[in-house]
Amino acid sequence: MTTTTSTTAAPTEAVATASTVATASTADAPALIRFRPTGLDTAPEVNALLERLGLGPFAPEGLTAFGGRNDNWAGTTILGRQVFVKTVARGPDGSRPEIDRALAFEASAARLPAGSPLRTPEHLGTDRDSAVSAFRLLPGSRSGSEVALDGDFDQALCREAGRAVATLHTLGTADGASGGEAPDPASAPAIDTAEAPLPPMRWLRAFPWSEVQDRSMAQIAAWKLVQDDTEVVAALHRLRERERTAPHTPAHCDLRFDQFLVHDGQLYLCDWEEFRLADPARDVGAFVGEWLFQATYSVFAPTGEPTTAKDAVAPGFDLSHEEIVERGAAGLRRHIPRIAAFWQGYTECRTPDPELAERAVGFAGWHLYDRLIATAQAHAVLNPVARAAAGIGRTLLLNPAGAVATLRLAASATTPPAVPTAAVPTAAVPTAGVPTVVVSHPAQPHPADAPSGSPR
Repeated sequence: MTTTTSTTAAPTEAVATASTVATASTADAPALIRFRPTGLDTAPEVNALLERLGLGPFAPEGLTAFGGRNDNWAGTTILGRQVFVKTVARGPDGSRPEIDRALAFEASAARLPAGSPLRTPEHLGTDRDSAVSAFRLLPGSRSGSEVALDGDFDQALCREAGRAVATLHTLGTADGASGGEAPDPASAPAIDTAEAPLPPMRWLRAFPWSEVQDRSMAQIAAWKLVQDDTEVVAALHRLRERERTAPHTPAHCDLRFDQFLVHDGQLYLCDWEEFRLADPARDVGAFVGEWLFQATYSVFAPTGEPTTAKDAVAPGFDLSHEEIVERGAAGLRRHIPRIAAFWQGYTECRTPDPELAERAVGFAGWHLYDRLIATAQAHAVLNPVARAAAGIGRTLLLNPAGAVATLRLAASATTPPAVPTAAVPTAAVPTAGVPTVVVSHPAQPHPADAPSGSPR
């Protein structure tokens, strides 16, 4: 059994196995969505790791979990230590690639100086054999998706996110080095150099039959949108080719709002299971794509409690084309300054290669497709949110150079260009004959909470 410890790293992600629990640190604070965790009697390796680390086992009172795809536990041990523990899946052959990638990040980040823009919750230790890791819990922290949904992921936080991501991309370079103590190379896995799995190029030709039973009808329809669009398929192949020839750096490769935590006014970046050497444009494009998907989602988001059947229809099905265009343009105008703030922070800490911004726009386009596939999991048909996201993603993939200035990723862009009406695709218009579905608001969870809809 191998147990490793270090001084940096990550939480976020879990799976709810029972009812949700809403908590708040004060009466006025936003409710934080938490979940009832998997019973520890079915996961004895969790307390075993905590005891080996000298933290004591979890006290059963107040034990909760966070949403996501990995089992996790958050609470206080009998010795009074506040801890977050998560498990990750093993490969079919028993390998632990996600744990190894996370430990490689820990080794790379060990030399970051105090006060670095890249902050990540303290890694307390890992049992590699059981694929379980423990971290210092940040009590009262909020995920970036919660902060974005509440409108609090402002330009200042976006600038900090840019600085953090840029610092990540300098790890192991002269710019990213520090005087800290280097980890023992013999105990740290090597950084993964394999190509990032998304977008899954083999799925662009055909959807594997083995995956069909695990996908909703809406997800299959979303993949069909991609596969039937020869221009999008060609653009994704071009993006992959450009990625292969681009300078590679340490990269997160699974960046979403819910990989950020805000704690005591500071931003933390979490979840390093996809960490590897890759095109840094992946992370930049993912952050841009998150805001574009947020803008798309806000077009159809409920604005209040339904008072009539018409007010309660599924989001977007009752909107006219003109309303969709107007709301979409307004959403883009709100969020583009946040993208610009992220880029400002990024370029303050790192000089990007000349083509990074253009590649990032392409990855933002893919990110919109990935988000729509992920959020389609709970639906039988694609709703207008998904179609709008696909339309914007298509525009970015087919002409990334044309969107660099509009998204304010150009070095000389000091004044934001007007958001063109064409940026809001006609694909968002609901088709005739779509049935009216009466639902209670909110009709769906926030899209940033959905894990990737593509294979790992």
